[in-house]
Amino acid sequence: MAARVALVAAAGMALGALFGRPALMAGVALALILARELQQLRRLQRWLRTDRLDEAPDAGGVWGDVVGMIARLHRRKQYHKRRLLRLLRELRRSTAAIPDGVVLLNPQAEILWFNRMAARLLTLRSRTDVGLRIDNLVRQPEFVRYLGAGVFAQPIVLRSGTSGERYLQMHIVRYGAGQLLLLVRDVTRQEQLETMRKEFVANASHELRSPLTVIAGYLEMLANEPQLDPALAGPLQEMRRQAVRMTGIIEDLLALSRLEADAGPVEGVDVDVAHLLEQLRRDTLARSSQAPELQLQIDSASHLRADLALVQSAFANLLDNAAKYTPSTGTVTVRWWTDAAGGHLAVQDNGIGIAAEHLPRLTERFYRVDAGRSRATGGSGLGLAIVKHVMQRHGGSLEIVSAEGRGSTFTCHFPAERVRAAAAAA
Repeated sequence: MAARVALVAAAGMALGALFGRPALMAGVALALILARELQQLRRLQRWLRTDRLDEAPDAGGVWGDVVGMIARLHRRKQYHKRRLLRLLRELRRSTAAIPDGVVLLNPQAEILWFNRMAARLLTLRSRTDVGLRIDNLVRQPEFVRYLGAGVFAQPIVLRSGTSGERYLQMHIVRYGAGQLLLLVRDVTRQEQLETMRKEFVANASHELRSPLTVIAGYLEMLANEPQLDPALAGPLQEMRRQAVRMTGIIEDLLALSRLEADAGPVEGVDVDVAHLLEQLRRDTLARSSQAPELQLQIDSASHLRADLALVQSAFANLLDNAAKYTPSTGTVTVRWWTDAAGGHLAVQDNGIGIAAEHLPRLTERFYRVDAGRSRATGGSGLGLAIVKHVMQRHGGSLEIVSAEGRGSTFTCHFPAERVRAAAAAA
């Protein structure tokens, strides 16, 4: 390009020298070159506005190279555009086939997109609801709190429908740059089965309690019979022990059924935790001559606003478990303290401990780390399930830390609003 400009300028000067005006003719030649380049630029501009490859200007030299490069870039862009569209169509078809609802949300929880199942489950409309905040459309208080808390480790289950006949499980997953993925699943059938199971357990436990009480009474009467054959003493003693164990399991099942039936928060009364723990310590030691050393560490005189019967049952279960799985030469330490986060009760032992793979399932009903040992110690597998539900009723949580062979620590965390100063409680 530069060589051509220089050549045209030189030719103009040579021609101008014939007429005595070399500078003027060189300027005219350069102006002609500039006009031609401006014409080529305008043709390129018109072509770029049309966005049609078949209307590319016929240009040579540098402008031909520019047109060729632009055409290649345009074809590459079209290829990637078609490929992206195919991927988007595949994504939409695949998400439409998912049996769960899928809602894409931006960091402000505004709806970007949702599939047909989400529209059906949440009654969303694509033309009007895209761009709105999801909590303006799903207004259940539980979901609003779940979204606002920003902690999405576990899904929540909401009742839906005009009469609450449908149950929806909702789980939010973070992805990308602060964006959110809301997964919605209809779990009505599972919830109905769970309700049937709870009702069956409660009814069966209630029906079994009366005949078992009669059996236990007759066994006790037979054991105290003076003319009883000595050979029957051992079997009768074992029958009585198993009857007591079965009674304990039924009582735990009934207690758990009551907790599940009434899942709302409790108001309660002011409980003197230090006095309650001392009473439970005496009861635990009285039940077994082989109990380990039980130490109380009361670091706060504050009371706890709670249901006395429920927290007594929860604390008793934790102490009984620690005493059962700690050798008589071991130590169980029970500590009560308060801080800005609330009230805390920790039961720590140096017993056999629990392997890490069992910790997530410890609060499941009837789950046992060692079924044989649990039967030998009279465990039902319901104690920690009761503790978990008691803590949920009080707005708290149960924390479990354990290492096999080094003991366990079970900590009940109560929210700060349930802590009462001793003077105020009195």
